[in-house]
Amino acid sequence: MEYDKELLLNYIKEQLREGPILARENIYQNGKKLKYRSAFLKLKQHADNFLRGNIYNRFIVMPGLRGVGKTTLIFQLYDYLMNKKGIEANRILYVSTDQLTELLNERLHHAIDVFIRDVHKKTPITLDKELFIFVDEAQYDEKWSQTGKMLYDQSKKIFMIFSGSSALQLELNVDAIRRTKKEPLFPLNFQEYLLLKHGIYPPKSTSKSIRKMIINGEIMEASEKELELINKLSTLRSPPEKEWEDYLCYGGFPISIHLNEFDIHRKTYEMIQRIIEKDINHYRSFRKDTTRVIFRILTFLALQKPGELSEAKLASKLDVSSSLVNSILDILEKTHLIFHVDPHGTAGKAVRKPRKYYFLSPSIKASLNFILGRYAPEKNEFLGPLAENLVASSFFKMKEIGILNGILYPADPGSVDFLLSRADGEIIPVEVGVGRKSKGQLKKAIKRYKSNYGILVSNRSQIIEKEGNMIQIPLTTFSFI
Repeated sequence: MEYDKELLLNYIKEQLREGPILARENIYQNGKKLKYRSAFLKLKQHADNFLRGNIYNRFIVMPGLRGVGKTTLIFQLYDYLMNKKGIEANRILYVSTDQLTELLNERLHHAIDVFIRDVHKKTPITLDKELFIFVDEAQYDEKWSQTGKMLYDQSKKIFMIFSGSSALQLELNVDAIRRTKKEPLFPLNFQEYLLLKHGIYPPKSTSKSIRKMIINGEIMEASEKELELINKLSTLRSPPEKEWEDYLCYGGFPISIHLNEFDIHRKTYEMIQRIIEKDINHYRSFRKDTTRVIFRILTFLALQKPGELSEAKLASKLDVSSSLVNSILDILEKTHLIFHVDPHGTAGKAVRKPRKYYFLSPSIKASLNFILGRYAPEKNEFLGPLAENLVASSFFKMKEIGILNGILYPADPGSVDFLLSRADGEIIPVEVGVGRKSKGQLKKAIKRYKSNYGILVSNRSQIIEKEGNMIQIPLTTFSFI
């Protein structure tokens, strides 16, 4: 396929000139450099290892929901390479594929070909200096995966990051999967929120120790980290509980750090609109009036308490076909706006019970409620469902990064909120609560599933405690996962 080399060369040169400017614009806020999330440290480690001659982990795929901060991470790494490692700006190419395809109608591999052959006067095989290629919104070139694989195979001198929607991982072809290092990016946890907003650094390995406690039932290490954490949180100007409520309601995305509450909800809603109107249409061609149905489904999920969702009943309520509802829910999951939890039970019971759906961050649910005039953070009835969503989202993240084998909910009514499945088949019952919460359901679930222990996550606990076979975790502490 022919392409306009002169047009692309001018575009690439402009991208190289603007790279340092874009980096400054993306990593500074009100004249101050943004603090690093833990995800940046992973990217930095991969880049450092590459510069030391390590030929592995140089094809990075970074999927994540729109608005979680992927572009900022890329430019933080850009700035680090240029100003700390001395990499010349013309060796770091940043390109946004949606811009490349929509404005120039050009392909990614053509742009990279021009960058290597016409800017550096080399071929991938003859490169004698390391090049860095950062591709944002990669999903807008349907062959980005093949392009990455080809460059990986042709040269050990190219370090690549492909970022984009959460569905990126679904687009990887079989050959490319074996060559990539996946580094998914999730909404902020409470730890990152406090770090970015207040500069509070938690004790090292706090998140890891809490996750270990959930998996193995041992509380000593997590309790020690929690004690250090309590001392750190005492430096906050407002009570930690108030900071946590703010985080729960609108702190899931980096935009929450520098905006007021009203603007955060508006910006979050605009992000949701952009996902529906642009990202979803990229993956599946729906009729124009289907957009309205998508918004109605999200509204339904936002207004209801977390619970079983019958696609057939929802279709009847919206006066659309069940197949359309199933298709919409499927594509919403691919974007990671929502995710589902399956029922646990015998095969027959599991088939009869519908799924439960949650938002990737409780901030999404809260912002939709804000837009709909149903925002009431002063009420436990409002905070409770958000807290359950937070816990579900944290378990989903643990599953995505390979710590949990599965997340389920009991098929029988009146039981606990979640059943965690470990790799060895052990079931860990989990109950979530805001306000008074009985331990009876958790005790019954521990007995029924023959579990070694169960977990109660609530705001009634002040510190991690273990009473018999029940571990109580404060919601604030849990939110550091």
